[in-house]
Amino acid sequence: MEHNTSPVSMREGKVFLDGVEVMDCVVCTVNFTPEVWNGRQLRERTPSSRWLGATITGSMTRRRTTPWLKDIIKKYLDDGVTPEFTIQGLMDDKGSDYYKISGSDLVTCVGCVLTGDFPLTRLDSEGQIVDDVVGFNVKKIV
Repeated sequence: MEHNTSPVSMREGKVFLDGVEVMDCVVCTVNFTPEVWNGRQLRERTPSSRWLGATITGSMTRRRTTPWLKDIIKKYLDDGVTPEFTIQGLMDDKGSDYYKISGSDLVTCVGCVLTGDFPLTRLDSEGQIVDDVVGFNVKKIV
């Protein structure tokens, strides 16, 4: 395009869970939150800041198409081993200005442990589509 800008469309991407594309994924977000120290010394009018570490978290919203969460819960209840996953997000909007400059953007999260509440059943007289929002903590980004 010669005259129009082309910002990134958040619709153009893929999510992978342990290398398998999550076809029923609707939204996926990964957040990096630094742990920040703030302090001053005598005679300083503004504080200094320093990153001391970070927390990496995320969430994935999926349309319920398989009982995958129930299978994970059952396996944990049977063997007591915390399930860990690798979650990847790929943004590849080939029509965007970002893609023209930087190409695809891939984030790989390893050591992901699911967090939050997992609804085993949810009924609603309004008949809404069932989306499961699954939170996760990330050990590191590679």
